Amino acid sequence: MKRTNDGTPRRIVVISTGGTIASRWQGTGYAADASGDDVLATAPLPEGVTVEVTDLFNVNSSRMTAAHQLALLRTVHETFADPGVDGIVVTHGTDTLEETAFLLDLHHTDARPVVLTGAQRPFGTGDGDGPGNLYDALQVAASVRDLGVLVVFDGRVHAARGTVKTQTLAADAFSDPSAERLGRVGFSRVDIERQPERPAPLPLPEAARTADPGTVPAVPLPRVDIVTHHSDGDPVLLEAALTAGARGIVLVATGAGNATPEIVRAVAGAVSRGVLVAVTTRVPAGPLAEIYTGGGAVDLVAAGALLTGTLRAGQARVAVLSALLADEDTAGGADPARRTALLRRLLDGPVRAEPALATGGSRSASAVATRA
Repeated sequence: MKRTNDGTPRRIVVISTGGTIASRWQGTGYAADASGDDVLATAPLPEGVTVEVTDLFNVNSSRMTAAHQLALLRTVHETFADPGVDGIVVTHGTDTLEETAFLLDLHHTDARPVVLTGAQRPFGTGDGDGPGNLYDALQVAASVRDLGVLVVFDGRVHAARGTVKTQTLAADAFSDPSAERLGRVGFSRVDIERQPERPAPLPLPEAARTADPGTVPAVPLPRVDIVTHHSDGDPVLLEAALTAGARGIVLVATGAGNATPEIVRAVAGAVSRGVLVAVTTRVPAGPLAEIYTGGGAVDLVAAGALLTGTLRAGQARVAVLSALLADEDTAGGADPARRTALLRRLLDGPVRAEPALATGGSRSASAVATRA
């Protein structure tokens, strides 16, 4: 296991993207407008840590787009081109943080950590949680290696994969409903309790090299839509997504991945046209499973859809988008079979690794990288 508490100073880059941690009162509500330097000034720095700030963009995360996320992905890769950087912290709004974290993790090839954090209470409020979260994120970024992309919030360390926002307003906003936390941080100590599971990372997609959050992409990014099944659910919204040009669809099914025969027929039609279809569930925790026919997961899989394991809608959509972008970058053009195989690997995840040993001490660190 690699430890980084060797007494050498740690150089951390903070990439600021907006969100509640950077939001101030606008007269009728809060919106992101504080700079990264302003946000950093609210938090003490952990001992032995120096920080540089990159202001990438400043948006409420409900306005996050794939162009924003790909620009951030490129910036992370460019930042790590400097071997003197020891880690990255991304300050981000909580609404879509789970999607951005997972996208970064799917393409993260470096042993050095990327840590996302934010706040549930706005910038400058007396009881704000942003300064504490940022301090913790800096401490984690200065302490661990080989853990991929992390989410640090309210004293907890989470793996990007599977972590979602589970509280709208409470301070402990994030968790993985299907797994335990990765670790904890507090009192100048980082304890990692288990090893995250990650598939083999994807290379930086070509779309990230030209992504500009301030403009419409020169080449439109693949459209990936989310459609939710419910009582009286029919294929109308799924068909509307196809009409709008969706090249990927995430079906949020009921139970362990169930819908109706009518939706199964629509899924089969979409797959026959080369559209990627992934099936998740509106149930907060647990895996999907092929149990039921009559429109259930048995039939959806037979129609060509892929089950998402324990990934929920937002992260399943990111996996579909990443599979589409990766296939477009392949020499010889897009290939539906290759694209489906890639998505299956991203959804199935990694070979399960042995748990990491818990460690103690100031800034205790991580374990061996996972296999895929």
